[in-house]
Amino acid sequence: MDAHVRDLRYFLAVADAASFTAAAERLYVSQPALSKQVRALEKSLGQTLLCRDNRGICLTPAGAVFLPHAREVVDRWDKAWNALAQQANSVVVGLQTSPGRNLLPRIRAELPEQLTLELRQVSWADASCGLADRSTEAAFCWLPLPDPSAYRWLTLARERRVLAVADKHPLAGRESVTFAEIAGEPMLALPESAGPLRDHFLAVDQRGGVPPVIGGVVTDGETTYEAVAAGQGVVLLAEGNTPVLARPCVRIVAVEDLPPSELVLAWRADTESAAVRRLVQACVDAGLDQLG
Repeated sequence: MDAHVRDLRYFLAVADAASFTAAAERLYVSQPALSKQVRALEKSLGQTLLCRDNRGICLTPAGAVFLPHAREVVDRWDKAWNALAQQANSVVVGLQTSPGRNLLPRIRAELPEQLTLELRQVSWADASCGLADRSTEAAFCWLPLPDPSAYRWLTLARERRVLAVADKHPLAGRESVTFAEIAGEPMLALPESAGPLRDHFLAVDQRGGVPPVIGGVVTDGETTYEAVAAGQGVVLLAEGNTPVLARPCVRIVAVEDLPPSELVLAWRADTESAAVRRLVQACVDAGLDQLG
């Protein structure tokens, strides 16, 4: 059975990190999912590649033989992908919610006629919005990005953070609050795999080392709305995303003293795609030129 390039990436990540936990964090996938895929690779090859015991993870003799070949296949695939990307007339663009803010019409108005955008929804569990595993070529996403040296970005909007609460919550009638007033509230959080983005929307840096109270974990706009409306917790979001939650049973309250959220168009620092470069230039031509 032929192995998928994704499975080879997973094996290489575990081998390089000598840890399923660290590799899962690097790839923005759950540890059980990563372990399952590596075992499936081993089954397809009929060989055990990794030794798993209480001392940690190491390569088996078969794994040591397989490692350089797997790395060569992945490297060759990436070079082939980049070569094709230079000729492409479309860009796969990841997003986790609609970018809104009239951004897409402004950007499309500046794109060459032959260049199309293929929009792809990505789970909030992946803070890189598909860039890390190369399932997207560019992405509308929020800072902070994991491993920022791996990416470049163009800032599209800076927006204050606001709070969504159930309409029966004691703060629902307020126009604004300070962070100190909400720091002890049960918060809805992104999945742990979202890493620094989860911390941003929990305002971890403003808590002075006191951990937040987690009322639940949310993975998309609809589950977030239902959890807030049910009183499971409150949630911080960028002001421009309020239409996602500003519906019956939910109220939006301004937070006075938090640093803003930053919406960006991001792409991999090592990309060789001419189509991605044309997309970035379209953003600049549209006046969205605060390069990060």
